[in-house]
Amino acid sequence: MSSPTYIGRFAPSPTGPLHVGSLVAALASWLDARAAGGRWLVRMEDLDRPRCEPGADDTILRQLEAYGLPWDGTVLYQSRRDDAYAAALAALRSQGAVFACTCTRSQLAQAPRNAEGEIVYPGTCRLHPFPNLAPHAWRVRTVDASPHFVDRVHGALRQDLADEVGDFVVKRADGLFAYQLAVVVDDAFQGVTHVVRGADLLWNTPRQIYLQGLLGLPTPAYAHVPLVTNAAGQKLSKQTLAPALPERGRRMVLAQALAALGHPPPAELVGAGPGELLGWAVGEWRIKNVPLHPTIANATQAPDNQPLAPSP
Repeated sequence: MSSPTYIGRFAPSPTGPLHVGSLVAALASWLDARAAGGRWLVRMEDLDRPRCEPGADDTILRQLEAYGLPWDGTVLYQSRRDDAYAAALAALRSQGAVFACTCTRSQLAQAPRNAEGEIVYPGTCRLHPFPNLAPHAWRVRTVDASPHFVDRVHGALRQDLADEVGDFVVKRADGLFAYQLAVVVDDAFQGVTHVVRGADLLWNTPRQIYLQGLLGLPTPAYAHVPLVTNAAGQKLSKQTLAPALPERGRRMVLAQALAALGHPPPAELVGAGPGELLGWAVGEWRIKNVPLHPTIANATQAPDNQPLAPSP
């Protein structure tokens, strides 16, 4: 069924090339959009300039094309949107929804942590006067904030932001805008209606919904797909030395990525090329078939000495 109002997006950080884990997230987002007859956008989340790798954005775009995942429209770069984020921060300040925070990491080292290992901000600077000269971040007040939402994979969820997160940062002390604010502003700017992304971002969603409410922005439908991990249970990433997607054997990689998403190709598609595999997957895509559990990356090697994709 065609759904012209469906707009999805894939938003990688250009800190290195795509790996199997990021392919699974991109593939899920692309399939959900294409199966709905919608548009699929690509956004480069290059807010944290010091962590971005020169040329990684072009590498990522070439990888998406090579794996048969074309996007619609122009690629948006967050590093070029500081004015939009500044306007959103000004709107939050006008409401009294944010406050300046001079706390350093060392000062917060003994603060409690939540189930994701994040510091739960104890409200130290909430009532302090504005620091005229001292470096400061901007934090959102989370008193009495308990957003709830229905994830299309995980079901109904709720989080008490004050108890489980605390007042969270929307602009860092080094002057860079934070992910939570930028993603909310950009999803609204691009008209995103559906967000399909990795489960590592599941508990970022309540913060984003809270900001959407404060800024009067629409809330997309969310779906968080399982991660791909290494044998130690760590999410594949640059930090865990995940190898880049192989340039050969793409059919095998796509087939195993589909299996990780609960859509293993049938036997009759053995030997099919990437285009045929993806055509089949668009017709068969059902978000309800996506599993909750992560997939462990297969450490064995393909015949061409390229690392294999995950095995379910």
